[in-house]
Amino acid sequence: MEDDGSLLPEDGLLEDERDELEDPEFDIRCLLQEAEDDMDPGHSSSVKELDTGADKLKKKTAEDRTQAFHLRQNLSALDKMHEEQELFIEKMRGELRTCRQRQDLIGKQQEAVAAEIATEGEAGNMATVGRLQAVSRRLFVELENERDLQSRTEAVLKESENAMWHIEIQEGRLEAFRTADREEAEAAGRRLQVRAAQQLCREQEALGKMERNWLLRIRKSLHTQKELGLRHQKLLEDARKNHKVAVRFLKASLGRIREQEKKEEMKCQEHMRRRMDAVVALKGSISANRDTLRKFQAWGHAKAELAEQRVQAEKKVILAQGGDAFRHLVHQRRRQELEAQKRTFEEEQKLRKQEIVSRILKEEAEEDKRKKRRPPTNATHRPTLRDKTWNYISDFCEKTTAPTNTYTLDYEAAAGPGPSRLVDVISSELIQGDPGASSEEETLAEPEISGLWNEDYKPYQVPKEDVDRKPVGGTKMDKDILARTVERLRSRVVHKQVVLGREFQGRPFNSKPELLHFKDFDIGKVYKKKIALVNSTYTINYCKLVGVEEHLRDFIHVDFDPPGPLSAGMSCEVLVTFKPMINKDLEGNISFLAQTGEFSVPLKCSTKKCSLSLDKELIDFGSYVVGETTSRTITLTNTGGLGTSFKFLPASEPCETDDSQSILKLSSLLTYEDKSLYDKAATSLSEQQLEGTESSQADMQSRKELEKLDKEQEEEQPTEPERLTTAIPPSEEQTEITLGEITVGEIGPFSSIKVPVIFTPVVPGNVQARFKVMFKNPQCPTLHFRVMGVAIDVPVWVPKPSVDLKICMYDRLYQDSVLVHTRSKAALRLKFEVCKELRAHLELLPETGYIQAQSSYSVQLKFLPRHSLPEDAGRYFDKETRVLEAPMTIWVADQNKPVEFTVHAIVTTSDLELSPSEVDFGYCTIYEAIRTEISLHNHSLLPQEFGFVKLPKFVDVQPNDGFGTILPLETLQFDVIFQPTKAEEHSFKLTCKSEINRCFKLSCRAVGVHPPLELSHYQIKFAATALYDTSVATVYVINSHLSASSRTHSKPRIGSEDASPVGPMSFEFLLPPDSPITISPSVGTVWPGKRCLVQVAFRPVLPEKLIRQEALPLLNKEMETKSFRKGTVSQRKDLHRLSLSVLRMQNRDKLFKVSVPHVLELRKRELKPSSDEYQAARATLVRAFQAKFDTFVIPCVVASGDIKDRKGSEPPSFSPHNTLYLELWCPTVAPSVVVTSHKGKTIFNFGDVAVGHRSIKKVSIQNVCPEDLALDFSLLNPNGPFVLLNHSSLLRAGETQVLVLSFSPHESILAQETLDIITKRGTLTLTLVGTGVASMITCSIEGSILNMGYVIAGESVSSGFKLQNSSLLPITFSIHLDSLSSARDQDQQQLPQFLSSPSQRTEVVGTQNLHGQSVFSVAPVKGVMDPGKTQDFTVTFSPDHESLYFSDRLQVVLFEKKISHQILLKGAAREHMMFVEGGDPLDVPVESLTVIPVFDPKHREEAEELRPILVALDYIQFDTDTPAPPATRELQVGCIRTTQPSPKKPDHPLMVSALLQLRGDVKETYKVIFVAQVVTSP
Repeated sequence: MEDDGSLLPEDGLLEDERDELEDPEFDIRCLLQEAEDDMDPGHSSSVKELDTGADKLKKKTAEDRTQAFHLRQNLSALDKMHEEQELFIEKMRGELRTCRQRQDLIGKQQEAVAAEIATEGEAGNMATVGRLQAVSRRLFVELENERDLQSRTEAVLKESENAMWHIEIQEGRLEAFRTADREEAEAAGRRLQVRAAQQLCREQEALGKMERNWLLRIRKSLHTQKELGLRHQKLLEDARKNHKVAVRFLKASLGRIREQEKKEEMKCQEHMRRRMDAVVALKGSISANRDTLRKFQAWGHAKAELAEQRVQAEKKVILAQGGDAFRHLVHQRRRQELEAQKRTFEEEQKLRKQEIVSRILKEEAEEDKRKKRRPPTNATHRPTLRDKTWNYISDFCEKTTAPTNTYTLDYEAAAGPGPSRLVDVISSELIQGDPGASSEEETLAEPEISGLWNEDYKPYQVPKEDVDRKPVGGTKMDKDILARTVERLRSRVVHKQVVLGREFQGRPFNSKPELLHFKDFDIGKVYKKKIALVNSTYTINYCKLVGVEEHLRDFIHVDFDPPGPLSAGMSCEVLVTFKPMINKDLEGNISFLAQTGEFSVPLKCSTKKCSLSLDKELIDFGSYVVGETTSRTITLTNTGGLGTSFKFLPASEPCETDDSQSILKLSSLLTYEDKSLYDKAATSLSEQQLEGTESSQADMQSRKELEKLDKEQEEEQPTEPERLTTAIPPSEEQTEITLGEITVGEIGPFSSIKVPVIFTPVVPGNVQARFKVMFKNPQCPTLHFRVMGVAIDVPVWVPKPSVDLKICMYDRLYQDSVLVHTRSKAALRLKFEVCKELRAHLELLPETGYIQAQSSYSVQLKFLPRHSLPEDAGRYFDKETRVLEAPMTIWVADQNKPVEFTVHAIVTTSDLELSPSEVDFGYCTIYEAIRTEISLHNHSLLPQEFGFVKLPKFVDVQPNDGFGTILPLETLQFDVIFQPTKAEEHSFKLTCKSEINRCFKLSCRAVGVHPPLELSHYQIKFAATALYDTSVATVYVINSHLSASSRTHSKPRIGSEDASPVGPMSFEFLLPPDSPITISPSVGTVWPGKRCLVQVAFRPVLPEKLIRQEALPLLNKEMETKSFRKGTVSQRKDLHRLSLSVLRMQNRDKLFKVSVPHVLELRKRELKPSSDEYQAARATLVRAFQAKFDTFVIPCVVASGDIKDRKGSEPPSFSPHNTLYLELWCPTVAPSVVVTSHKGKTIFNFGDVAVGHRSIKKVSIQNVCPEDLALDFSLLNPNGPFVLLNHSSLLRAGETQVLVLSFSPHESILAQETLDIITKRGTLTLTLVGTGVASMITCSIEGSILNMGYVIAGESVSSGFKLQNSSLLPITFSIHLDSLSSARDQDQQQLPQFLSSPSQRTEVVGTQNLHGQSVFSVAPVKGVMDPGKTQDFTVTFSPDHESLYFSDRLQVVLFEKKISHQILLKGAAREHMMFVEGGDPLDVPVESLTVIPVFDPKHREEAEELRPILVALDYIQFDTDTPAPPATRELQVGCIRTTQPSPKKPDHPLMVSALLQLRGDVKETYKVIFVAQVVTSP
């Protein structure tokens, strides 16, 4: 393809004429040369050849049109250049005239100055002469400048005129084309006018034709309506007659039907009532079972979590103590087995207990009967039945549980004995028992009225004072008001209190105190407190006690006498009695009811607790000289009401208290369940105590026994863990910092203890010690505190015994000052000494000095580490950690012990490492850049600043242009970008310089490649493309290698190799797999100087795997719904037959059985793209799609030669070094217009539609973007079956519109088209699919003629045929007879058919019946044939008179439009069974206009005798010598089978031929009589 680049520059030719006067001819010549080249595609023909051939062009090709377009552009460019050049020439001429005028003016000034010089010279005024001479010289210089400007201007003007001449010559050459173009435009205009006039005429003719057709249709419709009206009137009359007959039969039948319906309705109602009752009962049982199952599941989950927490806690404790976890697990498993045996035994015991209870109940019933018989006696001192039952059960449990206690474990013995057997059994029964059994036991253990079983219970008696007291107020009205008020208060009716228009809102009574708190209570004691309730409302209010919360009723008793009406500000007292039965914190509320609403008083009961704390956590002794002793005290305070034992220990000492504490924790964990059971048992015992039963004494004894066992356990615990303690030698800190005498003791409630801490420094330096305080009470946490002090040795000391130089680099100088202090009162001489191994690296200045009394002295430290430091330092330097510990010594005069301090430093290198050590970029074209990643590693422990310096022009380092700061031991990644400018071999080094001026170099090499082909764009940025939309971009592949000369352009080559030859070059784009990119053409050949257009299309789609993952849950949900329905039905059938345990197992089995086939079926089922689930999943993902951005790099390989010249399937030799790369930026967004109907599907299948019919689908589309969109629709095939019935030009934001699509096939075909809905944000493609199915029907009649044969007049005969539907659609059919056609009346208005010749007769309807009924009838008349089915038809022939020419035509019409089959019906009728046929015809084979008279049966035979049969016998004798054959005619005698009963009826019709012969020359007429008698067959 030809290079069609732009010929004109984007900017104007001249922006500033004075700045561009040097070479104005350059652009013009180039433009003219390009114009001459564009005139001929091959660059070989001249302009004259174009002029001569312009008149001969009649039919232009695409290339000619392109050339004409470029010539028009060149003409317009030349015209514009002509105008600009004329303006420029005129401007230059004006400047030239101005320049000449200035020269004339300067010349006149020179003459004037010369005259003045002569005048002044004669006058002798030398100063004026000098000044005038200077003016003359200046004028001379200006004149020379003006002459130079004139010459330059004339040269530019001349060049511009030459360029103007060239432009005019070029315009003259193109004048022929200009004229031809103008004439062609005028001719095109005339052709358009002629075409418009012709089109107008055709439209007017079509309009007239449409008007005539419209009038004709109106006439036809009027005529049809008239006929339909007459037919409808006739049908109405027939219907009225039939209705009268049918009404009589309907009344009788309806009466019977109503009676039957009433009976059935009664049965249905009864059946429905029974079913509703059964459903209600089933629903109740299901809900009850669900609640039970839910409770059991929650209980199971809680138990499992508790067991898991217990196991984890046990493991942690055992591992913390260094125990054997495996052994513990084995023991635990054994214990679980024992517990299982125990539970089994308890269940048996429970059954026996139930038997005992049932026996007791029976005995109680019998005792009641005996009591009724005999008078009652006083039974106050006799134990009740409940006491007997409880004592019997407790005694029985103590006997039976004795053997189970023999199974104990080792760690159980360590944890101490558990609770008593009675409490254990009772608690296990309370927790593990059946809910039904527990409820029964509770009903047996509680009276119906609270307090009835108490021995001291006495019925309430009204005091006499209350009886005699009169109510407030003396009138009846006051009593009524009081009664109503009390009734409302009792019913808790809340009234609003409004006083003086203000409504009271808030708490009606305030309590003093606000919180009722029972602190530090003891079990068994009784505590009483009073509270005062103050009326805080505006007026009178009432107060009533509601009660306490459920969990406080066993411990809290409230005595409250309702005070009646209380005025505002008045108060009443409430006595609260608290009798604790369990050692547990309680919280709750005491509820009251006032007239204005309810209120409550908070209640809190707290047990005795230990609250221990230390007054300080840090004791700092400060600085003390070695040998001194000092002490401080620390106070341990207990603010709680419970005392405990304490012990002060060092934090690092493993003591007995730790082990005992851990063992206590282990025992508490192991017996957690026992304690919980004990609490529940104690709760039940407390309930029984409140009821006042005698069993409370036994329970109190058991509780005391439990407390004794706990004490014994606490005494035994310290003895066993002594074996676990280990002896650790005391540390040095313990000898310097110690505790006083009081380290172990008891601390009482609300008391404090002071413990002394003693500090005795032994070694100079910082001394620290940590201590802890441990308590016997496991609820008290361990307290810690820290003690520190400083020991000072000699008078001279260094405040910083360790000089930290931090991190240092080799060959860098570091300095610091060391300060020395003295306590001495005299001056001392100091000598500073460095160890000999480090004297080459460390230096202390000065080496000797004097320190004054009680002052300080500073010495300078210099550190310059060499690379030989690791070898020189020896043991003072750690090569692995790079840490230097240099001991420094200060010698003090008259002192043997020197003062030492240490210099610490971490010595590190300053090396930076570049990896890899060498970079090979390989081959890179001049149109691309290669990026290689390198790493820069800092071996130093200090951050360093760096930068890549002195980079070549074709190399770039990123990020930050290669500059930055690298952290210690960090590795940074850099991208080295190589982009060559020409084809050659490159070898260079990259230099990285650090902040200390160290250079690190990296060798690089690369080969620059100049490929023979190039791309017009190497990067394409697609616009935001919606899913399933397409964006297209255009790229040109250009071959600019025209000649082998290196002077015109750079030759394509690889590095320093030979240049590529001039010729065609082939290319191929290599697309990655499964990419949304399409390139067309992807393979091609480009000739020198040409370019090839390549289209790049981007169509984003959703991944197939993602759609299937989204669709699988839909399938899973559908299968679960089906399986759930099946499982629910089966569960309802079996629910009332199963117990709770059996039902649970059965449900698990059913769920498993349902889930297994579900998974198998889901795996077997394949998800097809055409399925509804697949389309719905895709629509869901499209709507929820989030925008994304992808980048693709497409390689384009290049080979020399034409791709068509390769042999067979031999691939071209593509060079890997000449590869071009095209980068694509592909942003993907969600579509702006989506389909909301049909589950979001974009493929609409109309299914199978019969040819000639139409199917309609409605598609809803919605604008989901925030702006209005203009819609444009693609063009469907005008001759195709798909039609868009409604169009819309605008779709507003959020609006939904409905598109109506029609599918009407004209032939049997599988049709598919796409409808694109185009918006500025993207395109929505709808795929329309439909199948046109032709109606295929086969008939069982061959030849399309159905002959009914002979029938006796007045009788009928039937015959059948079949039609089979061979198509895939159900077909609607109807049967039409020509004799019943509405058009037959019009045909009868013409001449009779018997008047025309036989060849012109086209009437297919023959003789008809005289009474008006049709001769032929068909059943059924209409219906529907299913695909592949067969329809039977019955044709009945019923003539009413004799004729041989009965005929009609039967038409099978499909869908009321198409005539599928036409069957000719024929038949003949005779008056008698016997008939004679033959002879010469005496009538015509069509219906006559005359009406045959109907005779009476008596005279019918006489009339029939007059029907002659003409038989003409022609005897011809040609030769008299020989006798001629006789004349012969044949007559047929037939017999018809009759349908009427007759004693003699033939089985088959009979046809007999009678032969008549005539001999001799006879011319006479004979009468032949045929007599026949019908007899039966033997």
